[in-house]
Amino acid sequence: MVAYETCQNHMKKPPHTDEGTTPRRATVSQMLGLLSGTYRKHRWRLLAGFAALLLVDFLQLVIPRIIKSGVDGLTSGTTGRPELLKLGLLIILIALFVVILRFTWRYLIIGFSRLLERDIRNHIFSHILKMDGPFFEKRTTGDLMAHSSNDLSAVQMACGMGMVAAVDALVMLVAAIGFMIAIHPFLTFLALLPMPLLAVSTRFLSGRLHKHFSVVQAQFSLLTEFSRSTLVSIGLIKSYTMEQFQTDQFGHLGQQYVKANLRVARIQGLISPIATLVGNTGMLVVLFWGGKFVIEGQITLGDFVAFIIYLYMLIWPVMAIGWVANLVQRGATSLGRIHDLVSSSALVPDPATGPSSDSDQPGFRLEKLSFCYPSTPLPVLKNITLEFGPGIHGITGRTGSGKSTLCKLLTRLYPVNDGQLFFADHDVNHFPLSQIRSQVGYVSQEPILYSNTIADNISLGRPDASQDEIEMAAQNAAVHRDILSFEKGYQTLIGERGVKLSGGQRQRLALARALLCDRQVLLIDDGLSAVDVETEQEVFAGLKRYFKNKVVIIISNRTKLLSMTDRIIVLANGQVENIGSHERLLAENALYRSMYEKQMRSQSDGELRVT
Repeated sequence: MVAYETCQNHMKKPPHTDEGTTPRRATVSQMLGLLSGTYRKHRWRLLAGFAALLLVDFLQLVIPRIIKSGVDGLTSGTTGRPELLKLGLLIILIALFVVILRFTWRYLIIGFSRLLERDIRNHIFSHILKMDGPFFEKRTTGDLMAHSSNDLSAVQMACGMGMVAAVDALVMLVAAIGFMIAIHPFLTFLALLPMPLLAVSTRFLSGRLHKHFSVVQAQFSLLTEFSRSTLVSIGLIKSYTMEQFQTDQFGHLGQQYVKANLRVARIQGLISPIATLVGNTGMLVVLFWGGKFVIEGQITLGDFVAFIIYLYMLIWPVMAIGWVANLVQRGATSLGRIHDLVSSSALVPDPATGPSSDSDQPGFRLEKLSFCYPSTPLPVLKNITLEFGPGIHGITGRTGSGKSTLCKLLTRLYPVNDGQLFFADHDVNHFPLSQIRSQVGYVSQEPILYSNTIADNISLGRPDASQDEIEMAAQNAAVHRDILSFEKGYQTLIGERGVKLSGGQRQRLALARALLCDRQVLLIDDGLSAVDVETEQEVFAGLKRYFKNKVVIIISNRTKLLSMTDRIIVLANGQVENIGSHERLLAENALYRSMYEKQMRSQSDGELRVT
C-alpha cells in the first residue's frame, strides 16, 4: 500500500488493507486447500473409484500367474487341450471384469476431476465478482480468462488422469516387483539396475518443466487478452485500417507462445524416451540372464515367461513416472496461479453487517476527502468537503479534475479512509458494500449492454419487472419511441455491446435500466453526452418526475444540462473550485463562463450553417 502512503500526505493508509492485492507465493498446503473441500465432499466416490482401480490392477497381475501355469503344464506334459481351454476362458472372464471395472473407475475418478474443475471455476468466478477497482487495475481480462481455461484444464488433468496414473503406477510397480522377487531376486535386481537413471533425470527435468510451463501460461494470458481487446475494438481497428498491424502483432504473440511451448515440448520429449530406454534396457538384461537361468534350471520356462510379462507391466509404471511428473508440474504451476488469484484481497472493506439507516433520504457527505489510485502517488482528489442531499446536483470541470473518480468512490469501487465519506450519516467503511450499492444507481458514459433483447437489458437490475414498468422507465429515459421504431420493439436483439443502437440510444437505455431500479441515489457520469439538446431536456424532465425527493448527481460539461440542476459544483485539479447556481457561476467562475460562452458560440454557428 505504498502508493497510498506516498500520496503527498493527502491520504492515510486505508482501513482493513494490511494485505495487498497480490499475495506472497503460496505453500503447497495453501494450494491444496483449494482442493480439500471438493475431495472431502466426494471422498466416498473416490474410494469406490480407487477400489475399482486396485481390483483392475490385481486382476491384471493374476494373468501372468495363469500363463505361467499353462506354460509349465505344457513343458511337463501335464496340461492338455481341456486345461488350456479352461485357462483361456478364465483369462477372457478376467478381461471382461477388467473392462467393467475400468469403466467404473473412469466414471468415478475422471468424473470427479470434472466436478473439481466446476467447483474451482465457480470459486474463481465468484471471487472475481467480489473484487474492487485496484484488483482490475493489475489484472487484464485475458489473464483472468487464462486462469479459467488453460490453468484450470491443467489442474483437472493433474487431479484426474494424473492422480489415476500415479496410484496405478505405484501399485503396479510395487506388486510387479514383488512377484518378480518371488520368482528370482537376483534377476529382479539386474532388471531394476537402470532405474536410478530415470529417477535422477526425472527430478532434473521436472524442475525445468515447471519454470518453462509458467512462461507458457503467461504467454497464453497475453495472447488471450490481445484477442479480446481486438474483438472489442474491431470498429476502431477498421476505421484506422489497422487490420494488418493487428494481424502482425497477433502473429508475433503466437510465435512467442509457440516458442514457449516448444521449450516445454523439448523437455517432455526427453522424459518419455529416457523412461523407455530404462525399461528396454531392463528387458535386454532379463532376456540374457533369464535365458541363462532357464537353461541352468534355476527357474522354469513358465517363471521366465511370467517374469517377462511382469517386466513388461513395469514399463508402463516406469514411463508413467515421467508423464505423471509432467502433469503434476503443470497442475502445480497452474494451481499456484489460481491460488494467487483467489487469495488476493479486496482493499474496499466489506463488513458482514452495518448500521441501520435512520434516514428516509440517504445521501452522501464528504469530509476533507482525499484519494489517489494505487498505481500512482499523485492525489486525484484533495480535501473535498461536500454534501449530496435530495435534489439534482451537477458536477463539471476540466478533464482530469476528478469527476469520474468521485463517482467511483461513491459507488464503493475504491477504498477511502475512515471519517472521510459518509452515507446516511454513517461512515461508508462500516456498511456492507451491497447495502450501499443497493441504494445507488449508476449510468456511465460508455454503457455496458449485453447481446440480448432491449427488455432484458433494461430489466437487468430488476429481472422480475413487468412490461409496463419497463416501458415506463423507457418513457422517462426518452427512449420509448426509439424502441417502438424497431420491428420487434422491446424484444429486439441489440447485438454485442448494443451494436445495433446509436450512442444516444445506448446511453438512454442504460438510464432506463437505472430508473427501473428506482434507487435513492442516481449517479450519471457523463451518461447523456451523446444525447441531443431536445432529447436531453425530455430526459431531464423524466428525471425530475422519477427522482423527486431523491439524490441525483449528474457529471457533465454541457452547460445547458447543468443549468437545469439545483446546484453546480466546479472541480479543478481535484479540489472544489466553486459551488452555486448557473447564474452565480456565470458571474463568479471563469472556467464555467468560458465553457458556457464556447458552447453558445458553437450552437449559434450550427444554427447559422443550417439556415
